[in-house]
Amino acid sequence: MLSFIGRSIVQKTITLFFVSIVSFLIIHLAPGKPSQVDPLNPKFTPEVVERFQKEFHLDKPLYIQYIYFYHDLFTGKTVSWKDNQSVLKKIWERFLNSLPLFVVGTLITWTLSFPVGIRSAIFRGGIYDRSATFLSYLLISIPGFFFAYVLIIFVVTHFHVPVIGMETFGIGDAPATYLFMDRIWHLLLPSVLGATGGIAVLSRYVRSQMLEVEGQDYIRTARAKGLPPEQVHYKHALRNALLPFVTMFGLILPGLIGGSVIIESIFSWPGMGRMAYEAILARDYPIILTVNFVSAVLVLAGTFISDLLYLVVDPRIRL
Repeated sequence: MLSFIGRSIVQKTITLFFVSIVSFLIIHLAPGKPSQVDPLNPKFTPEVVERFQKEFHLDKPLYIQYIYFYHDLFTGKTVSWKDNQSVLKKIWERFLNSLPLFVVGTLITWTLSFPVGIRSAIFRGGIYDRSATFLSYLLISIPGFFFAYVLIIFVVTHFHVPVIGMETFGIGDAPATYLFMDRIWHLLLPSVLGATGGIAVLSRYVRSQMLEVEGQDYIRTARAKGLPPEQVHYKHALRNALLPFVTMFGLILPGLIGGSVIIESIFSWPGMGRMAYEAILARDYPIILTVNFVSAVLVLAGTFISDLLYLVVDPRIRL
């Protein structure tokens, strides 16, 4: 176990190093340069550009810029070009905002997808299976932004409550209990919206995987031996159908950044996805590179967790 963990950490560190190089090159080879003179901005003079280049080491070779950037990043000196604030501080604040949205949405998705998918597989071809299939394809087909606006209009019209932002405007002096419930309410709607598409897709995967396992010889043998149907479905079939979902579970961590851009933009939620989108529009390279680096870390951490979870699901797997 320890040798596997050590090897995995070394391999993922090397992978992360090459990812950082590739992302740094792609950002700097993209059209347009952060230090070019903007003819539409009279304050952006050649003198300002020269001072800007020296301050952020843009006048040095690319490999020197790479060393300076990641040295400043790990020492906490990297600042945003947009507002001159610490990049790590901004990302940490947005991370704390995105975390509850991600956790609640993920819990809703995985909690509902498995019962729906398993029941559809067990009662294949029945009314429940056909209804779940129709609803899943309907949710997959509806664009997320359209469904978000329909949901907002419905909630505001029938319940007359605010749904935009992280809290209701003007309640800063309210009791702590009211503030907590207000935050929960604002969190619920975007979390449900983020979970609907995931439930529709994941329940289909669960159904197909369960149907594949239910057709295996050892499942027919278990039935022939007279085992209870619940034991056949949930002990023998489900456990052997879980392996693909262990891989999927490890890859949900990057959803902290990339999976919430549309939702955060629609609901004005100040999260990481929205910050990354705004940084791309503003060509705020330190934010873009740091977010990309954090995304790579999350992907590698997720795959590492998946490798360890394989042992729990299937004891036949050896490290």
